[in-house]
Amino acid sequence: MPKTKNYKKLALCLLLDAVGYVSFAIPGIGEFSDIIWAPASAWIMTKLYRGQQGKIAAGISFLEEAMPGLDIIPTFTLMWIYTYVFSTPTTETIKIKSKKSLT
Repeated sequence: MPKTKNYKKLALCLLLDAVGYVSFAIPGIGEFSDIIWAPASAWIMTKLYRGQQGKIAAGISFLEEAMPGLDIIPTFTLMWIYTYVFSTPTTETIKIKSKKSLT
């Protein structure tokens, strides 16, 4: 289950997705705001999620914001769900002694 600090990241992701919706909320400035927001959202995504997953998510975020009509996709929130809900945690191997070694 996600930790408290991860819920803070979720709140930030929801806020960043809301910023991406500005092009729908304010008619006329949508395309202009997307020109600025697309690279900014990609950069922010790489800072929120490090490594290969962050780079892939940044590319998806850039394309989603740059292409018309795709702004409705909550890319930041979906990445949070992927990272903290669906990704499997690191497993640890526990050695179990046999009955013979216990006697």
